[in-house]
Amino acid sequence: MSTAPADTTDAPIDALRSALARLTDPEIPVITLEEMGILRDVRRGSDGQPEVVITPTYSGCPAMGQIEDDVRAVLQETHPRGRVITQLAPAWTTDWMSDTAREKLRAYGIAPPRCTTAPPPGVLRFSRQAVTAEAIACPQCGSHNTTETSPFGSTACKALYRCLDCLEPFDYFKPY
Repeated sequence: MSTAPADTTDAPIDALRSALARLTDPEIPVITLEEMGILRDVRRGSDGQPEVVITPTYSGCPAMGQIEDDVRAVLQETHPRGRVITQLAPAWTTDWMSDTAREKLRAYGIAPPRCTTAPPPGVLRFSRQAVTAEAIACPQCGSHNTTETSPFGSTACKALYRCLDCLEPFDYFKPY
């Protein structure tokens, strides 16, 4: 959500924000859009109508259509003339995920991403940062004795790993 101070007298926007905060990611239903950092802002537009700002995790994310539909459904219930704004810049980063989201990923069996260092303001990043050789902890047993079996996991934002101690396969949410 935006870091701008909330207008404490705008109960309809506050109610909309609360309703939107319950929406979950279609691909990882234990995490909310807010916890993922996809839900960026809820505000009044220049015409006074609510605007919900979302940022996709990456430009080709197949879940964005469902996310937009879910946000529009909440808007339709409370503010039929409200709008969804997809904001591409700044680009979403896994650093926007809350600590709660990271813990929920781990509990769900997905190794959470490591934090990355964001580029300085005004610097464009055209590719994902290189992942260091640091071992990924198994979300099942916590062992760091893991290996990547495929850079492609159940979705494009994940890689497939295997724990060499408990022998369980698991997804690793790639840092962006």
